[in-house]
Amino acid sequence: DVKIRTTPDFSFFFFFKTKNKENHEIWLCSLFCSSVDKRRRFSTLIHKLHLTPLRFQVTIFIDCVNLRMELKSIKDAFDRVANKQKLSYSKTNEIVQMVSQEIDKALSIIKESSLDHRSILADVKKTFAENSPVNQLEAAEKELNVALTKYPKVLEKQLNTDIAKAYRNNVEFDTHIVNQIIANFFYRQGMFDIGDCFVAETGESECSTRKSFMEMHQILEAMKRRDLEPALNWAISNSEKLKQARSDLELKLHSLHFLEIAQDQNSQEAINYARKHFAIYLDSFPEIQKLVCSLLWTRNLDKSPYSEFLSPALWNNAAKELTRQYCNLLGESTESPLSITISAGTQTLPVLLKYMNVMANKKLDWQSMEQLPVAVELSEEFQFHSVFVCPVSKEQSSDDNPPMMMSCGHVLCKQTINKMSKNGSKSSFKCPYCPTDVDISRCRQLHF
Repeated sequence: DVKIRTTPDFSFFFFFKTKNKENHEIWLCSLFCSSVDKRRRFSTLIHKLHLTPLRFQVTIFIDCVNLRMELKSIKDAFDRVANKQKLSYSKTNEIVQMVSQEIDKALSIIKESSLDHRSILADVKKTFAENSPVNQLEAAEKELNVALTKYPKVLEKQLNTDIAKAYRNNVEFDTHIVNQIIANFFYRQGMFDIGDCFVAETGESECSTRKSFMEMHQILEAMKRRDLEPALNWAISNSEKLKQARSDLELKLHSLHFLEIAQDQNSQEAINYARKHFAIYLDSFPEIQKLVCSLLWTRNLDKSPYSEFLSPALWNNAAKELTRQYCNLLGESTESPLSITISAGTQTLPVLLKYMNVMANKKLDWQSMEQLPVAVELSEEFQFHSVFVCPVSKEQSSDDNPPMMMSCGHVLCKQTINKMSKNGSKSSFKCPYCPTDVDISRCRQLHF
């Protein structure tokens, strides 16, 4: 069974009813959504759909609105259809108004004049014949129908309905690690009820990060209520670690607290707070100077040169920095591994699907390939490891062809060294970059 829910902001909910290994009914749900608020309300959605009594497991795929599958083209096509619809409505309304006015005008003349009614009706008929309202309505409707007919074709062209073609069934996954990543994602997003349910359903041990993420979300929730005490307590207790990370989180939080005091029209208390907490931040003197000067405008801060201090962005930036540093001290990445994996995969998927269509015609076996058959460019945020390309063969290193450092310090791929040594028949050979004789026995594999 499949249920699909869509929302106007290009968010999609897919609910699949299936069975797990124990033959229990489960619901597998995928959420394609860019809205943070919608992700936070996901738990509420589960309850509204009455899925809680069922045995279910949930997987969320986020940020898929940013798929490189030409969603922008789809949106542009949709906008064109919407504009045609507006124009058609406007034109139709204009024609109906014109017909209505002509009829009202004729009725008014008939009531006030003793002229032959047939001549008045003849004039109305002549006006309608000249303006051809029916033909105009048909033309407007025809234009709209053409646009409506083209839109499904755009969808069929841009959206690949069978992404399973890019799936490789010979890739093994560690189920335990995958489950831990999913559970970690739920806790990181503050979905503790769903995370606990997922852990219970999969039989995994409690995620080690649950307690820490619970504390982090309690701090963030307090910040939403403009309560900075939990955040400041955490920042102060980790002050040395934050300094080592060169984070200005503590200053950000003290600045927000200072502004909160100032907005309560308590200038003296704000000054005392500044003296107590800002003295150690001499490196940020210009920023502190602006904060203190804003006290002169506390009654009209929104009309002052310091109106930026009223921006909600200050609170948002502080919350983001706290999340970043909290995850950093916890030994976690700022973004969840699941989000990064799915986002990187969605960049790769269109290229692979396109290649699969080509391979299908050439009858090539995708499953037997150990490496991607085509170059896939990933954004910089998804590049975590160094990639070595042999300067001689121009081939990228792999598990079967790793980079090898020679005795002279230069690096070539293993297969290149084998060729230059004639598969080991020669104990040494000349380095292609320097006149040094390379001893094969001294070549060492490099690990990046």
